[in-house]
Amino acid sequence: MSQTPLIETVGLTKRYPGVVALNAVDFDLRPGEVHVLFGENGAGKSTLISMIAGANTPSEGEIRVRGTPVHFQSVADARAVGISAVFQEFSLVPTLTVAENIFLGDEPRVGPFLDRRAMTAKARTLFADLEFEIDPTRRVSTLSRAEQQMVEIAKALHRDVSILILDEPTASLTDREVDHLFTVVKRMKARGVGIIYISHRIQEFARIADRITVLRDGAWIGTVKMDETSEAELVEMMAGRAIAEIYPRIARNPGPPLLAATDLHAWGVHGVDIEVRPGEVLGVAGLVGSGKSRAFRAMMGLLPVKFGRVTLAGRDVTGHPTRAMMRAGAYYLTADRKTEGLQLAFTARENLAQGILACDSGRLGLLPWRRIREQGDQVAERVDLPMAYRDRLVAKLSGGNQQKTLFGRGLGRDYDVYIFDEPTVGVDMGARAAIYGLIRDIAEAGKAVVVISSDLPEVMNLAHRLVVFSRGRISAELDGEEISESAVLAHFFDEEGVPA
Repeated sequence: MSQTPLIETVGLTKRYPGVVALNAVDFDLRPGEVHVLFGENGAGKSTLISMIAGANTPSEGEIRVRGTPVHFQSVADARAVGISAVFQEFSLVPTLTVAENIFLGDEPRVGPFLDRRAMTAKARTLFADLEFEIDPTRRVSTLSRAEQQMVEIAKALHRDVSILILDEPTASLTDREVDHLFTVVKRMKARGVGIIYISHRIQEFARIADRITVLRDGAWIGTVKMDETSEAELVEMMAGRAIAEIYPRIARNPGPPLLAATDLHAWGVHGVDIEVRPGEVLGVAGLVGSGKSRAFRAMMGLLPVKFGRVTLAGRDVTGHPTRAMMRAGAYYLTADRKTEGLQLAFTARENLAQGILACDSGRLGLLPWRRIREQGDQVAERVDLPMAYRDRLVAKLSGGNQQKTLFGRGLGRDYDVYIFDEPTVGVDMGARAAIYGLIRDIAEAGKAVVVISSDLPEVMNLAHRLVVFSRGRISAELDGEEISESAVLAHFFDEEGVPA
């Protein structure tokens, strides 16, 4: 491997009024390597890659491409030297087809006319090479978020790329799609492409990373080789504290079942029996598509129940709408905060107010705004949402602060059952620690808590009791000391669930 970096930053700094977003950071990327940028939200990762990609200009310092200083004035300048980026926020045009988006600004032509047939054929070839199953003639507006992510990746790769930036590329992908992406990454490495990879999913790093650079508060903390570093060391570098301090100890005092399903059948759920008890955390694990979320969405009225029975506090609530379930004392925190959970065009304070208004319409239809604001501030303090962010549009907040706001909506009233579906998706370790603390407080207050998570260390460290889903059924139920990584993984691919 050549030791001449494909790209290098020297003392790169970015200042905004009153804020140093990036402080004298040195970074380099070599040919044929995956160099991970790791850090909490606000650590400076996005600022660094925005300057490397030409979307932002440094206040001080220098960027060098293959040893030559460069001064990017635009994304086009960076693309001209082989740099392409796939950012978290998609840049697709929803009214255009997949093929039109991929070749936007670089369309094949026959004379003065666009060659749509060639465009579609090239897009099909590209998707076949990536092993992504997407019809290039579909409009982007009809695609799922995971499919849009794949189109963004294909759009970046259709050009002659030597430096590729992937910002949280697997956040919306299934396990199978992640495998495909990593296969593509390995092929690109073999061709000498350098890849800057940003992710909060630390378990991915061992599969693809060569080196990892950790940033904290805009400063460089260290650069380490993946094969010489443990996950615990990386977390401590990133958060400034040991991993044991991230997951709290949660006292357990279980009562009789509060929410229960018997022989539950729904779309993708085939005969599930489950009990949720107050005073304990029930963990729910399983691969994407295993039915772990669908079972609880059906219990909460978000999916139709085909057969079976759901009870809440002893009452039959089978098929009750979600609003009725909430009035009865059950709260569901969605895994998709942007589509289902938050009003992005509202401020954080207004989102918190909606959670409070779920049970308080005021006297004679009048809204007690002063009391709502006071309660909203109390909730914001509880979820550690800084005052400076409370009047900002939620769409402008970091993933961690969006997730804190989503949690706050559920704390606006007193529920008996809290179902948290992927509670820390796209959230850094600092925000995770705050969320885990909230889960502890809720469980220790005698509430029933369910944590559904694809993050195995998370669900194992939080759960008192853990159920594993496989192919729409519960394949195992583990309690206390029985919960281990090997025990959980052993049941991920079970053909049949445990006997009823």
